[in-house]
Amino acid sequence: MKFLRDLWRICRNDKPALIGAIVILIYIVVAVIGPLATHVGYVKNPALAYLPPSAKYPLGTDFLGNSVLSELIIGTRPIMEVGIAAAVMVVVVGVTVGLVAGYLGGVVDQVVMRVTDVFLTIPGLPLVIVIAAVVRTTNPLVLAAILSVTGWAGLARAVRSQALSLRTSDFIEAAKVQGLPLRNIVFRQLLPNIGPYVAIHFLLAVTDAIYAEVGLYLLGVAPITGTNWGIMINLAISQGALYTSQSALYLFSPMLAIVFLQVALVYFSRAMDRLFNPRLRVQ
Repeated sequence: MKFLRDLWRICRNDKPALIGAIVILIYIVVAVIGPLATHVGYVKNPALAYLPPSAKYPLGTDFLGNSVLSELIIGTRPIMEVGIAAAVMVVVVGVTVGLVAGYLGGVVDQVVMRVTDVFLTIPGLPLVIVIAAVVRTTNPLVLAAILSVTGWAGLARAVRSQALSLRTSDFIEAAKVQGLPLRNIVFRQLLPNIGPYVAIHFLLAVTDAIYAEVGLYLLGVAPITGTNWGIMINLAISQGALYTSQSALYLFSPMLAIVFLQVALVYFSRAMDRLFNPRLRVQ
């Protein structure tokens, strides 16, 4: 596939992008098979609480005596599921709204953009916190929808600008002359031309969603069930991990996992940018 070959060539010549791609792949593998390869007993055993790293517990244990590494591995899947789902929702809503408003123009454009402006002016994180605190959902798709409630607006405005500049292009005029239906023109003619921008925005939306998701669990406004990185940080702090050096890995390991994933996504977005913008490609 030409797309993958070009992406590989760019990553091969851009070491940070290659490292980012490898790290993302590792996270995906861990998210898929990790919960099948390990488990957390959640049995309170004070004798095993906050043990230092060892062959049996590479990252030590938590306040209940469970393996921190096992929790970290199991917690990867729910974080990535919600982060990716929220990014997909942001892209779908933002692209649809932007394309329709930009292509149709006129009254439709004015009405849609005024609504979009309202969502742009709303403080996103406080609104997400309030909604999450009221809904108290454990459903990952519902949580993803909450996280994406305002994130689509910026993308919609950017896509609308692209659509406005493209709707008078020759290939769009030719599509109109051929009598192609609106959905065909919007999603088959306009959408491929803004695909590069959307792909990069998707990666950035994943990072934003993960930060917001972890923040909800850290603040305790999302129900604490099972385990994920945000819940680990919440419990580490609430159980006194800030005040004992033995629990340092329990507190900082999920933070480092988040940082590594976010840096990998940013580095990989460089490769995507070079792939879609020939002027930025590494020769």
